[in-house]
Amino acid sequence: MKPPQHTLLWDIFCTVIDNHGDLGVCWRLANQLCSAGQQVRLWVDDASALTWMAPSQQAGIAVWPWTDATTETLSPMPVGDVWIEAFGCNIPEAFVARGVATRTRPPLWINLEYLSAEDWVPRLHSLPSPVMSGPARGWTKRFVYPGFTPDTGGLLREADLLCRQQGFDRHVARQRLAPNLTTNAWLISLFCYETTALPKLLQALVNTPHQLLVMPGRPLAAVQTAILCMAAAPTWHALAYTDQTGFDERLWSCDLNFVRGEDSLVRALWAGQAFVWHIYPQDDCAHHAKLGALLDWLQAPPSLRQFHRVWNGIENAPLPALNADTLADWTRCTQAARTRLLGQHDLLSHLLELASTQAR
Repeated sequence: MKPPQHTLLWDIFCTVIDNHGDLGVCWRLANQLCSAGQQVRLWVDDASALTWMAPSQQAGIAVWPWTDATTETLSPMPVGDVWIEAFGCNIPEAFVARGVATRTRPPLWINLEYLSAEDWVPRLHSLPSPVMSGPARGWTKRFVYPGFTPDTGGLLREADLLCRQQGFDRHVARQRLAPNLTTNAWLISLFCYETTALPKLLQALVNTPHQLLVMPGRPLAAVQTAILCMAAAPTWHALAYTDQTGFDERLWSCDLNFVRGEDSLVRALWAGQAFVWHIYPQDDCAHHAKLGALLDWLQAPPSLRQFHRVWNGIENAPLPALNADTLADWTRCTQAARTRLLGQHDLLSHLLELASTQAR
């Protein structure tokens, strides 16, 4: 990691579509920037999820309501050096206008895009885009695409991730999460959107030694609805909301993780355990190609590919059987992908390098 030669002020803008995803990514980025010695302001239209996602907010991160990005509120504030539009949101015009009026040179203006493994991502990553209208007309934004290959922006990864994992007592954590877990039983976490394949999974687990840990919110509601129609239910219990460190440790503790969206996909990869991804569904089914690209990059075995297709509603078919050999195969696949990622730059390093180049 090559940080800028001096501390910069970073403004991150986030509009919340999914509390666990968009805000989760932005909060992880803000934390990593602070750990690298930078100052951060996070502008968000709904920060309510931070009460459980980040109950002990890190010093150096100032959380501001989106509605406070007005001329009056901004007037006494220092002007940021780096502006980040997360996931296609647009920075409020009052914020842009003040920057134009007070800066002697344009900031590093980054449009931080959604994560994808599709083959067009490297071609578009880091391309400049002129601002064509508004007070900053003539300035330039730079598109940064997170990704899974060295020719993209990389993934968010804490500098101390490996040390934390090496010091993690998985046995103790598993006993805390599931005190009655038997030696040969699987510990499975479920964090998903609603899917017609959920009853198939629950039925498959009925005669399998396991403990299913259901995350709060939509996953819990989906499980509660599904078991109403079942003659016999699997062994499961509901988990409470936890902060991001606690969420990571849950994934480290489990043998199989069902994850959804963007943030938890990346955390499942770093966990190194078998996982199944529920991609955010799009009306035009564009997510089908996106899912296929991820499975191709992952070099997923046939059983994992088929499981993903059924789980994501692309096919209406039985789920592939879950057994010890299948989980071992999926785990090897995840760990091989994780090893490849650890040999590449991470997203924070890439952003700091861009900032360092801009400052010169």
